[in-house]
Amino acid sequence: MFYRPEEGHGLPHNPFSAIISPRPIGWISTRGKTADDNLAPYSFFNAVAYEPPQVMFASTSTKQDRHMGKDSVANIDETGVFCVNIVEYSAREAMNATSGSHPAEVDEFEHAGIRKAECETIDCARVADAPAALECRLVRIVPLEGETNFMVIGKVTGVHLREDCLKDGVFDVTTYQPLARLGYRDYTRVSELFSLKRPDD
Repeated sequence: MFYRPEEGHGLPHNPFSAIISPRPIGWISTRGKTADDNLAPYSFFNAVAYEPPQVMFASTSTKQDRHMGKDSVANIDETGVFCVNIVEYSAREAMNATSGSHPAEVDEFEHAGIRKAECETIDCARVADAPAALECRLVRIVPLEGETNFMVIGKVTGVHLREDCLKDGVFDVTTYQPLARLGYRDYTRVSELFSLKRPDD
């Protein structure tokens, strides 16, 4: 099968996100100028640089009550900061509850019953019980092709690691089993690891 995206695929559902999978989930917390806290998951998310450490996520939909797409991007545009919270398997239902489209003033932490804590280097809330959280300052918001598509790039200014996830000096993902997005409404979790030596090791 071959198709051109602009001509359609003819399938019951778009296969694009299923092809590019699994994708890590950035659970992005932001705070608006009026101190409203927001929390939303994004699966177009990843690390993009080591030194200095930088991450990105992309927002691809819109809300009537917000400029620049979703609440997350609008808040970041206003304040210049955000926090990436890592999603563990046991938090899947809470994460899903924060994916709904709510009015800008709704606090998704409260809506989903998620305990919050304050960040250290930025004025923003974070998921208190997340395995890890990355405090970020905005590098830039990049408009992408398409009316509601924006990529947000941030520089990591602070890192929180949950103590039980550290084993012998290593951040052990099998402790919490990261949640990842597949296509459609499907997800997976990391539960086993294997290692490969690189040719230049």
